[in-house]
Amino acid sequence: MPKMAFIGAGSIVFARNLVGDVLSYPELQESTLSLMDINRDRLDRTVAATEAVIEHNDVAATIEATTDREEALDGADYVLNMVHVGGREPFENEIRIPEAYGVNQAVGDTLGPGGVFRALRTAPMMLDLAHEMEQLCPDAPLLNYSNPMAMLCWAVDEATDIDVYGLCHSVQHTADAISRYASVPRDELDFWVAGINHVAWVLDAKYDGESIYPALREALDNPDIYDQDNVRFEMMKHFGYFPTESSNHMSEYVPYFRTNEETIDDLIVDEDFEDYFVDWMPTGRYFEHWCEYQQEAREMDVDDLDPEITRSEEYGSRIIHSMETNTQRRMNLNVRNDTGAISNIGSDACVEVPCLVDGQGIHPCSMGSLPPQLSSIMRSNVDVQRLAVKAVLMHDQTALRQAIKLDPLTAAACTLEEIDSMVDDLLAANADYLPDSLVNSNRAMPTMQ
Repeated sequence: MPKMAFIGAGSIVFARNLVGDVLSYPELQESTLSLMDINRDRLDRTVAATEAVIEHNDVAATIEATTDREEALDGADYVLNMVHVGGREPFENEIRIPEAYGVNQAVGDTLGPGGVFRALRTAPMMLDLAHEMEQLCPDAPLLNYSNPMAMLCWAVDEATDIDVYGLCHSVQHTADAISRYASVPRDELDFWVAGINHVAWVLDAKYDGESIYPALREALDNPDIYDQDNVRFEMMKHFGYFPTESSNHMSEYVPYFRTNEETIDDLIVDEDFEDYFVDWMPTGRYFEHWCEYQQEAREMDVDDLDPEITRSEEYGSRIIHSMETNTQRRMNLNVRNDTGAISNIGSDACVEVPCLVDGQGIHPCSMGSLPPQLSSIMRSNVDVQRLAVKAVLMHDQTALRQAIKLDPLTAAACTLEEIDSMVDDLLAANADYLPDSLVNSNRAMPTMQ
């Protein structure tokens, strides 16, 4: 039976859910679950929750618990990463410092100043993890849940020989949403989605052989539906396709919605996702809710967690089950575009496309050329990611500054000089979480090639 290494398993709720996903398949119930976290207290709580699940459901899984990452990786068949590097302080800096310059990020974990600086402090750990995998479990796929998804997977792809796949749940949540808006059964919705993480698009969605797009366009005129997801409906209205990230998240990847408080107040609404721990709010509130959630998780009584085995919408266990049993499934995963899955996006980019998964591995589907208005929006994000990855791998401060200057939201809010000052402030505030060679490098203006 396979060994699965859960890196960052101290995140008790998420790790417990992933364990439940794995154990929901009878074929995987004798697996070895190697739970690893650098915080022993948090790790012990996850172990206790996992033991309760195993005992309550009478399954024969084996638990390993360790604070030694190499021990967890040794001989692993699958590696699942869910690490958050740095905790509260750098995250708050990445929200509040840009906010002082007028860059009102909604979440700040994927693009923009927050996403780029999160990549800078997270990627070193990811690269160390992947290099250790090269020695201890070179054939294991790295299933990554940490953000910024595209930048981290891109960096690992660029610098190591490990097969890395980014796993997100925005496509599943979007399918739930559009089936609700169109009043069709979710289980009978057939859809194709492609793009990049958090900026992918519903290219086709059908119920009983008919497109649901006419129903979605009708919803534009229904305030009760429109107000639930106004930014995404506006994007569909102007660009023709429904995007896959929530309205609040989507608003920070484009320059149209977050440049003044009046626009934010008019267009961004509170969204109550039943399976999210956060009520989305206009500016900075995600961070506050994240902190509240972390505190609740630390104080949570393990005995209060439901020990029943259930299966969430997350892809991780489905990938493992498909590869172990040769059961074919189609899932939207984040992969390197070197097979040309999207022909009008760079081959080095990390794209989110349908993939067929079976006993032979993960196979990205060819989606051809996406409509030009969609690829243009995506390229505005991909170019930021590309320069951020250069900053990560080369400790190149010029690339860092250029990445943030090209960010659509930042460019809409700041002058070039203001962006340099903001980067200076972020480098100083988060210096303890960043490579010294990046923080202390001499900023140089680019030269003509």
